[in-house]
Order: sequence, then structure tokens, then C-alpha cells
Amino acid sequence: MTVVMPAITLPSGRTMPVLGQGTWYLGESSGKRQDEIAALRTGLDLGMTMIDTAEMYGSGFSEELVGAAIAGRRDEVFLVDKVLPANATRQGAVQACRRSLRRLGTDHIDLYLLHWRGGHPLSETIEAFTELVAAGDIGQWGVSNFDLSDMVDLLDAGGDSCATNQILYNLTRRGPEYDLLPWLREHGIPVTAYSPIEQGRLLGDAQISEIAARHQVTPVQVALAWVLRQDTIAAIPRSSNPGHTRENAAALDLRLGEEDLAVLDTVFPPPTGPQPLETL
Repeated sequence: MTVVMPAITLPSGRTMPVLGQGTWYLGESSGKRQDEIAALRTGLDLGMTMIDTAEMYGSGFSEELVGAAIAGRRDEVFLVDKVLPANATRQGAVQACRRSLRRLGTDHIDLYLLHWRGGHPLSETIEAFTELVAAGDIGQWGVSNFDLSDMVDLLDAGGDSCATNQILYNLTRRGPEYDLLPWLREHGIPVTAYSPIEQGRLLGDAQISEIAARHQVTPVQVALAWVLRQDTIAAIPRSSNPGHTRENAAALDLRLGEEDLAVLDTVFPPPTGPQPLETL
């Protein structure tokens, strides 16, 4: 039975789970396929019903893996997918979306994102997204890897319906806190944080390990709880086995105290000025 997951309200009034599952690098090895499918299904069982993928991941193999994992359970899933900037023309985005739908084995994507800003006019991409919404192929649309100037340009191009900005955000990537996060909060646009544990590189930090030991949790859960402490930010950690998925889900039960946050601010200081948005 699916667990009830806390949710963030999107500008449309619909909701998005605060903790989901990323799939970057999943689906690329046939030998890992069953473990990866089991990990995603375990996440669904634990209420992590947001699954994020992209046409770029594994050149479509990630989408096929997701399709296999959600088969028979599509109604439970908040499905997020992304279109490559090269495909984000007025017709290209529509065609790319429908190719993704075929690979996913579904008739709709809940949230469709422009993966990063490319050379095509944002107005064309928005027109394509609007058509896809009208056709029922997608429920909503948003962007990924958009810095503050990109977001301003997006709204100037008619992007008032943007549902989220998916960005790299974790303890070592705090640059967005200076100007991008406040701007998004002011405009009612939630954030989806990808690589919230910095692809595992945060887990060797001594201070994170000390905080984890004090709370009798794991460093993964400390890093995730830090991201999820803000009520307008969701996170999509990746897992390729059910055990790690359970570990991720348990981060929802951890509440970091003021002392914990002060220590983390010392080790991973917040920005003191504007910084370019980082990507991986």
C-alpha cells in the first residue's frame, strides 16, 4: 500500500510529492535492470511516487526502464520527463514528447520540463508545451537548470504557467540561495533539487557523519533532510537498489535542529554574493 507523502502545491493548484526518485544513469546496463526496477517499485511502495526521467538519460533507455517499473501502477505515479533543448522547437518538442510517451508506455506525462536553455526561442517551446497540455499529453510544464536571468526571460516570453525549476542544489551547491531561490519563492515557483547528495560525494564528510551518528541515522538522510527542510523544495535522489531507496525515504522522518544547521552552515557556508548556477 502506498504511503501518504507530503506534497508541495504548484502554481496550478496541483501538488507534487516532496521526495521522489531520480533515474539519471539508470537503464544503461541490462545486468542491473531488475534491481533498478525493484528500487523504483520499492519507492512507489514507500510513497515516493514522483519519478523523474529524461529523453537524454541513456538515450531513452531510462524512460523504457521507468515504463517497465510503473506498468500496472501508472495511476500512482507523478511522472516527470524532460525534453532536450535541441528538440525544443514548436514542432520538435511535441514530437519529442510523443516519442517519450511511447518509450514510457503511457498516454500522459504529469510534468514536462525543458532540460536546460538552448538556442531556440523560449516562446516556441512554451507554445509547444501549451499544445501538449491542451492535447492531454502533459499535465503541466516547467524548466530545469534555469538561472535567475533565464527565469526572467522565461516569464517575459509568456512562461507564467511554469510549474517548477529543477536545479542542482545540495550542501555543496548553495549558490541559488543568494538570489534564485528567493526570486522563485516570490513568484510562487517551487524547486526540484537534483543530485541532493552530490552523487554520493557528501557522504564522506566528517561533520555530516557526526550529525548522523547523533540522530542515529545515515549521512544520506542528513543530506536529504537538509534539502527538504524548506517547504518549497522537493528532492529526487537516485537509487539503483531497494535498500538505498528505503534509506532515502527514511529521511522524511529526520528533523535537523538549530545546532545541526549551524554546524552545516560552518562547514558548507551559504553564498555571500551572486553565483552562476552550477550543473552536473
